[in-house]
This record gives sequence, C-alpha cells and structure tokens, in this order.
Amino acid sequence: MRVLAVHNRYQQAGGEDVVFAAEVELLRSYGHTVTELIFDNREIPERPAPLDAARLALGTVWSRKGAARVRAMIREHRPEVVHFHNTFPLVSPAAYYAARAEGVAVVQTLHNYRLICPGSLLYRDGRVCQDCVGRVVPWPGVLHGCYRGSRAQTAPVAAMVGAHRLGGTWRNLVDRYIVLSRVARDQFVAGGLPEDRIVIKPNFVELDLGERSSPGEYYLYAGRLAAEKGVETLLRAWTEHGRREPLHIVGDGPLAPQVEAAAQASPSIRYLGRLDRAAVLEQMRHARALIFPSVWYEGFPMILVEALASGLPVIASRLGAAAEIIEDGVTGLHFTAGSAADLAAKVDWVSQHTEATAEMGRAARRTYEAKYTGARNYDQLMAIYQAALEESRRSHA
Repeated sequence: MRVLAVHNRYQQAGGEDVVFAAEVELLRSYGHTVTELIFDNREIPERPAPLDAARLALGTVWSRKGAARVRAMIREHRPEVVHFHNTFPLVSPAAYYAARAEGVAVVQTLHNYRLICPGSLLYRDGRVCQDCVGRVVPWPGVLHGCYRGSRAQTAPVAAMVGAHRLGGTWRNLVDRYIVLSRVARDQFVAGGLPEDRIVIKPNFVELDLGERSSPGEYYLYAGRLAAEKGVETLLRAWTEHGRREPLHIVGDGPLAPQVEAAAQASPSIRYLGRLDRAAVLEQMRHARALIFPSVWYEGFPMILVEALASGLPVIASRLGAAAEIIEDGVTGLHFTAGSAADLAAKVDWVSQHTEATAEMGRAARRTYEAKYTGARNYDQLMAIYQAALEESRRSHA
C-alpha cells in the first residue's frame, strides 16, 4: 500500500510527534511505501507582524498553501490513503478537500480534542471542561481565551471548528477517524462527529527491558510539570500526608520551581529534571510503581504503555484514558483524580503489599504483549485503512 503521512509538528516536540514517527516506521517495516509531508510550527515567528498574524489566522480556517502542498504530493506519489495526524494550524482542513478531489481515502488521527475544544484539552480553571462540546461555534472557548490564554488567538481556532462543522467537513470529508480511547470516542460523538466513522486504536511501543529483578526502590513520576498533569496532587500526597517513601520526579514545565522547592524541603523527594527517553526507561527499571496523577482527559499517554511494557505497576487517577489503560487491582491501582489523600493511601497499600505489587507488574507486561505491540497495532491500522478505502470508493461512486 502507498500512504502519504501528513503531520504539522509542534514548536516543542511532544507525544504526537513520537507517535507519527513510530507509525511511519511501522508501516515501512511491513513493506509499505510511506511518503512523509511535514509542516513545522517552528517556521511561525514568535511575534508575527500584524499582516502575517492575519494570514495565519485565515490559514487556520483554510490554508490554500497547505492544500496545494498536499495535492502536489498526491499527484507525485499517488498514495491510496492520506493519513493526517496534526493539521493545526499550517495544514488546515482544506487539505481534506484536496485529497477528496484526487480520489484518495482520508484518515485522521485525533491525538487531542481540538475539533471540539479550542484549547484542545477539555480542561480549564483546574477542572475538566466540556462547555464547547456539541456547540456549532465553540464561543465559550473564545470567551475564556482557552488557546494560549488569548481571546484573539482562540478566535481563529473557534472559527475553524465552527466553519467546518457548518460546511460538513467533519462529517463528509474524512473516511475514518482514529481515536485513542473509549472516553475520546464518546467525547467526539457528543461533539458531532459521525460515530460510524470513528475507530479506537491505541498507540504502541516496541520495548523489552527483561524481567524485573527487584520490587523497586522508589516511586516515579515522569512527565510535564503542569497543573493538568496533577503535579500538585502528587506533591501534596508526600508533603501533607506524611509519605516517606522515596519519590523521583522527572520532567520540566511551569511547575518546575514548585517541584524544586518541595524537593529541597523534603528528603523523600528527588527532582531529576528533564531526562532523555533512555534515562527515563532506566528509572522505570528500578521503580516500585509509576504514579500518573493527571486531572484532565489525556489522549493516550505513552508513559503508561512504556510502564506496562516495563512490567511496572501504575497508580493512576481514575479519569479518562488512564482508567482504561490501567486495570484497577490488576495492572495497578486507581485513585480519585485530584485527591492527595487517596493517592497517599494507594502508595501506602503498594508499600505494604510487595508480592501483590510484583504480580501487578507481571500482569502489566502480559497486557502490553496482548494489546500494545507494533504487530497488534499494525493489524488494527490495516483494518482502518481498508475501511477508509471502502468508504472512499462509496463516496466517489
């Protein structure tokens, strides 16, 4: 099969960029011809001139340049499927029309909630927010400046969502949507996307660190240090609820000063800063459990799949995809999102139940092998492409 993979990179590399690269490599490893078309947000000036800012805003809704590049690549490489990942803001939904005009099947992976939430997170003011879900024009997002804290910058995003909903783009121009969890599917269906075109396919990793040789020496948090990640809940579990077990915190972000202060005040907390992936995996090898305290509807956190692959139990907030990926009492424990007391209680349980925790680790590895390997993901992706091709043929008949 010939596939054109399209992705708009972020200014700061993140999980979506990793997943895009992994899927391209997976397809190539099975012999498919994959052409990459990369747009890069680092090309956008940090403070664009007024005219450039206006052009960017218009291009967010309809980018003639983005559509033209996609159409040119289709004509040159003749793919059967165009698989879009991130299209914001340089590609725009105009690219779907270019693909449809060329008779090519369109697949869109929804890594975040941008199509139903201008801020993309379904999170505002420290809580899950669904104020824009189902609205033709997501005006509450503009009112609250949900994209970058700016009403002016949120307005083009809301215009893009509303214009293409009114124009039928989301319903008619995409042959298959890929979402990463059941909770994401439910949110997008509530937001108006066609349920019969949405397929759940999780992310994957190829990872084998071998058998764990010890129950672990510390608890581990690895991720962005931001409010929506539940970092404050994590710190309170140690500082306010008397946990004395060693806690290693890996990552960087706006709450880094708060984490540094907690580490200086508590001998149990060690802040390691930002580490590369190999170093994070090494931390996993010697951890007792991974703590995942997120307070928003995460898309599909790769750190959880890496923990499963590493045979590492996870103490995860009972919210969103984490509650689907981690089975309570089997591959880890759930706690109430935002509750430092409940998190502290779950840490206490793990600390007192060494053998039960070790069995959770073994179950974690079995779960990974059953659900999240490249081979399993490849089969799912091929089924989605085939369904998209059949849908495209019907629409062109």
